Amino acid sequence: MVSRDDILAFLREKAYRPLTATDLAVEFGVAENEDDRQAFMGLLDDLEKEGLAVQTRSKRYGVPEKMNLVVGKLQGHHKGFAFLLPQWPEVEDVYISSSNINTAMHGDRVIVRLLAKKGKGRRGGDSLEGEVIRILDRANQRIVGTFDRGRHYGFITPEDRRLTQDVFIPKEAFNGAKTGDVVVSEIINWPEGRRNPEGTIIRSLGRMDDPGVDIDLIVETYRLPGAFSQGAVDQAEGYSQEQIQGAARGRWDLRDLLTITIDGEDAKDFDDAVTMEPLGAGKGWRLGVHIADVGFYVPVGSPLDQDAFQRGTSVYLVDRVIPMLPEALSNDLCSLRPGVDRLSFSAFITFNGEGERTGFELGRSIIRSDSRMTYKQVSAILEKGDTRVRQQYHQVVPMLEDMAQLSGALTDMRLQRGALDFDFPESKVILDEKGLPLEILRRDRNLAHRIIEEFMLACNEAIANYAAQHQLPFAYRVHEEPSADDIDSFNEFAGPLGLQLPASGKVAPRHMQRILEKVRGTEKEMIVSTVMLRSLQRARYHPRNLGHFGLAAEYYCHFTSPIRRYPDLLIHRILAEHIEKGTVSQAVSLLPDNLQGVAETASEYERRAEAAERESVDLKKVEYMERHVGDDFDGVISGVIEAGFFVQLDNMIEGMVHVSNLTDDYYVFDPVMRGLRGRRTRKAYALGDKVQVKVIKAAKAKRQIDFMVVD
Repeated sequence: MVSRDDILAFLREKAYRPLTATDLAVEFGVAENEDDRQAFMGLLDDLEKEGLAVQTRSKRYGVPEKMNLVVGKLQGHHKGFAFLLPQWPEVEDVYISSSNINTAMHGDRVIVRLLAKKGKGRRGGDSLEGEVIRILDRANQRIVGTFDRGRHYGFITPEDRRLTQDVFIPKEAFNGAKTGDVVVSEIINWPEGRRNPEGTIIRSLGRMDDPGVDIDLIVETYRLPGAFSQGAVDQAEGYSQEQIQGAARGRWDLRDLLTITIDGEDAKDFDDAVTMEPLGAGKGWRLGVHIADVGFYVPVGSPLDQDAFQRGTSVYLVDRVIPMLPEALSNDLCSLRPGVDRLSFSAFITFNGEGERTGFELGRSIIRSDSRMTYKQVSAILEKGDTRVRQQYHQVVPMLEDMAQLSGALTDMRLQRGALDFDFPESKVILDEKGLPLEILRRDRNLAHRIIEEFMLACNEAIANYAAQHQLPFAYRVHEEPSADDIDSFNEFAGPLGLQLPASGKVAPRHMQRILEKVRGTEKEMIVSTVMLRSLQRARYHPRNLGHFGLAAEYYCHFTSPIRRYPDLLIHRILAEHIEKGTVSQAVSLLPDNLQGVAETASEYERRAEAAERESVDLKKVEYMERHVGDDFDGVISGVIEAGFFVQLDNMIEGMVHVSNLTDDYYVFDPVMRGLRGRRTRKAYALGDKVQVKVIKAAKAKRQIDFMVVD
């Protein structure tokens, strides 16, 4: 039986020229039998749809890498050009000029022919340049934007600025929408030549200033999931507390262990609990990490599983949560609430006094949390010595103090091996009942955050090491070394500050950590940390263990949040079958080939969620600053480009001082100092400088805040 891999291997390794379908059918011995030939043609069609094989105008098949072609996803830019992000990681990005996009749109999966000339790279250097010759998949079946209604036709201006063409709407497709409405349109005709895409309005969300519409717009723009399927809801609501008792047989019974959860004050889905047992003075600790056993409730292939896979992750927007699992599970039966029995997956890890892992046990369990604690309460006990809170939680105070000791030892251990320790504060948006921002707060990590972070890191690392030792099919969390271009870019910035990284191929996490240690506590800390973070590659999921550069860890995975991340749920299933049966079935592991696809999809959904979450916060920041036009703020220069510089305020809001608003001189970009310098006065504005600025404009529609410097 001929497989896709057989055809691909032949085209890549043996075929010295493109071949017709008949040539290939003869080569594989399927030309005579009609059924075999039809099945073979189906495989060729599948390969062509996926861009793994290309059919030329002369009806001949070849592989793109032999035909000067690259397949990938188009990333548009609001100025009209785009970049191709190749599906093969070893191929660099390809610049596509606006004249060579050929009706493709942002997000489309396309085939690009490489041109001889070079284009402008995404990071400013040279790049391959190409031309779109075929569109494999259209990404934008629905487009969201603001409607402008005319007498006979109208247009939608897309909310996503990377979609540079307005959508034409014929009169009969208005469906009651009015000028200024935020609408959802469905594309009925794709762009062709100079013709815009054509659509029909399927839903009006309301006016932009109506309560909740701005976040609804983000939900639609990023195509975030809506309601759960009825099958998933019925399945989730069909479970009961009695089933938990029935499933306890054969599990570790840990209900007598002193167990707590530590989460944010507004958290509802408690998916991790911890226990701690000291092994004696100077002998170390035994840490228990207990994670909700979501796999028990979400069988492979069930409606719940299908919905969870299609969501990939929970999304935490500024005014709502879009969960991966229905609330009957995420906020109830799977949530490790205090005083009730819960099914869990428990990992016990022993550490010596220096924080080195010396033992590991893993099993399914039943637990009963004793206390639901918040980061604020734990910080009050450990950092502020609050007598009232210490008395309220007197039974767990000794365990918390032991946890603080172990956490410190784990932190020291990670830093010694070179793990990067970025300590970026976050923004917390306080909304009123209408969804308007009342306050933007800076949210820093305290000791309680660091305790839980260290314990989850240690657990995830131990689980990944266990999977590698037992050669299990797995979804590792990988983070690869920065590219040569990214190292060069960082060194260009950091060199004038007396900071330098080794060349690509020689850089190790400890080199970056030493730089972070040098600038810690100085005015340059935030800026150097930000530029360094931008120089790193994105972490992702992968079936092969490629290591984790940022953590300086040989093995790492995501195991500790199965309520809100699909890869964690997948890992739970793999481990459960391995522990209970000694093997992992194909249905659970999804086979190595399919596991690659699951990992890539999970990584894509994670990026989508992060972008939507970030944009929802940024939108509320701009809306908040609309009420502060004319007010002065203190800030730090967080970025400099030729057009001006960005300033970050104490509450983490960022805006731009345009060079045209620097009126005391003509300012030019100085690439050595990475700042702007006045031609006459030689006055300079550089990364990390403190400035006082006035808000002169805040445009919610453009997510843009403009400042001017206060003399």
